[in-house]
Amino acid sequence: MTEHADTYAAKRLTAEAAVRMIPSGSRVVMGLGVAGPPALLRALAARAERGEVDGLSVYYLLAFANAAPVLRTDLRPRVRPVSLFHGALERKLDQEAAQQGLPPVDFLPTAFSQAPAVLSRQVDADVLLTTVSPMDEDGCFSLGTNTDYALAVSRTARQVILEVNPAMPRTRGDCRIPLDRVTAIVENPVPLLEVPPAAIRENDRVIGRLIADLVDDGACLQMGIGALPDAVCAALEDRRHLGIHTELMTPRLAHLMRLGVVDNSRKTIHTGRAVFTFAVGDRALYDFLDDNPACEAHPVDYVNNPTVIARNDGMVSVNATLEIDLQGACNSECVGGRQYSGAGGQLDFVRGASASRGGKSIIACHATAAGGTASRIVPRLSGPVTTPRNDVQYVATEFGIVNLRGLSLAERAKALIGIAHPDFREALEREAYVTVRS
Repeated sequence: MTEHADTYAAKRLTAEAAVRMIPSGSRVVMGLGVAGPPALLRALAARAERGEVDGLSVYYLLAFANAAPVLRTDLRPRVRPVSLFHGALERKLDQEAAQQGLPPVDFLPTAFSQAPAVLSRQVDADVLLTTVSPMDEDGCFSLGTNTDYALAVSRTARQVILEVNPAMPRTRGDCRIPLDRVTAIVENPVPLLEVPPAAIRENDRVIGRLIADLVDDGACLQMGIGALPDAVCAALEDRRHLGIHTELMTPRLAHLMRLGVVDNSRKTIHTGRAVFTFAVGDRALYDFLDDNPACEAHPVDYVNNPTVIARNDGMVSVNATLEIDLQGACNSECVGGRQYSGAGGQLDFVRGASASRGGKSIIACHATAAGGTASRIVPRLSGPVTTPRNDVQYVATEFGIVNLRGLSLAERAKALIGIAHPDFREALEREAYVTVRS
């Protein structure tokens, strides 16, 4: 580390000085989720508020409170947010924008696996802003919780501005940025953002048990975000020799590793190691990941590559959807004509798990939405097709689980109506008669 000390010191700046290096009109990529650098983003927002910078486009996926300052509605048009995956923050911003007669947060549709290429090549990002762990003795910074698209952008961006935080875990894998790629360093020793788990309700537990029945000892897991995947994990504590190859590492998955349920011993690639591309959770999760030889972080274009996923025998993919039509197609992105989330890695893992030897792809949802007033199984989707009918395998609700593979359109409709809420089955049967025969 001594040989890199002078270079490090020369690049160390205050957050205010670092963001002054970003010219107007820049295309800025910020770290996903936990890796959004709070000091840099506050300083950039303050600079825009003073009118010192204009025409910025900020690209990102899944922002939390640490990114809120730079995404504020009142900063438009100086700062244009461009989301690749909406969450609660974007939904709130869209409500504010509508009240003020402004357009919603701009959205860039893409599969998560394509995000590195989209941001580094098509968008051609000028600047990367992200949080990293302190420099190691080799003169490199670990991306910690968020390798995802940040590693690719760090190799092509004209400026790489890092916020160094000792609270960020130093993870192993393909996840390091060398000092010679760094433009500026800002030190900000603050607690890392923590995201509490969603409350698991009884219908989540029912679905979790149904899905867990499909998971054999030795299976390799991918779990999405939210209460449903957490409920599946809770129902797997009696399994043995499970593995992990997932885009998202969660506290529930880490808990399965601590219990010894997951030991990765039967994985056919990265044997003995859990592979992920980003992590969201609590301090216990971040501490678990820190320098843990049993965990590896890799870029999302590797982790979510269906060909790579399929190399894991017995791959089991579990993801949630917002609605599914009677032919089996899923809309996991829009509600009422508005962007609600995004494609994420759902189709990546649906296809990867399906191609795995002994693999299973599972789409899960509650049978109803809007307090029980709307069915999630519908005659026709109200939004885009996130996962095509040709790819969907298992579908689970609290009323059962069905395998659509090998079923005709009429058979699919009958199977899906069978796991819809009973209050909506008669209406769906009438629609199915018209839809399937039209």
